[in-house]
Amino acid sequence: MAVIAKRVIPCLDVHAGKVTRGVQFGVAEQGGLRNVGDPVELALRYNEQGADEMVFFDITATAHGRSTMVDVIERAADQCFMPLTVGGGIKSVDDMFTMLRAGADKISINSSAIANPELIRQGAEKFGSQCIVVSIDAKKMSGAGILPVSSPGWRVFSHGGRKDTGLDAVEWAKKAVALGAGEIVLNSIDADGTKAGFDLVITRRISESVGVPVVASGGAGKLEHMADVLLEGKADAVLAASIFHFGTYTVGEVKKFLAEKNIPVRL
Repeated sequence: MAVIAKRVIPCLDVHAGKVTRGVQFGVAEQGGLRNVGDPVELALRYNEQGADEMVFFDITATAHGRSTMVDVIERAADQCFMPLTVGGGIKSVDDMFTMLRAGADKISINSSAIANPELIRQGAEKFGSQCIVVSIDAKKMSGAGILPVSSPGWRVFSHGGRKDTGLDAVEWAKKAVALGAGEIVLNSIDADGTKAGFDLVITRRISESVGVPVVASGGAGKLEHMADVLLEGKADAVLAASIFHFGTYTVGEVKKFLAEKNIPVRL
């Protein structure tokens, strides 16, 4: 049986045509974002470094932002030779088609899938499950009168991590896959941008609960964090932003480290 290589995926948060970076879902309106640069230039850099895929999140997600994002995807697809995933503000099959036509390979949906789970099925039926990624923003809920401390659970949040949906993260992942999602991106709100490591427990729970690839997101700070979430968290891929954007590591350095730990990667 062929060993499936683990993927290393840089993520670009695009706000008004520029790549930005926040911490724990910091929002633009609160000045919680740093400008990192031009999305296509960064995508080309990661393409040259050997990234397996590239994720673009449109965090403006307005009508004006949408046309800007289409332009970004068209330019990136024209120059990069890795699969591109696009998310942010995609609310309909028509929105999906617009991004796929621009050159995206996969569509990532989050709040819109929670508001309308049928969108997952509609997208999968029209474009194939391999095109539909459901992104889940999960936050650990224990104590605080929500769950007994001995039994931590993870709840799904929408609207950029601001709204508690009341959904259990594991159950929602299972439902999303049943509806046709071909991949789950699991974002830990607690770990996002902290560089303190991925949430291994919820990553493993979801990885063991669904039969599709799980991409771990939120918390990458050291090379060891990447290895831990692939080995202990049983993730199929790691997604990171800060460590790549600010030059802490290159994609190649991450892959070399993983290979030394006997984790299969495409070098």
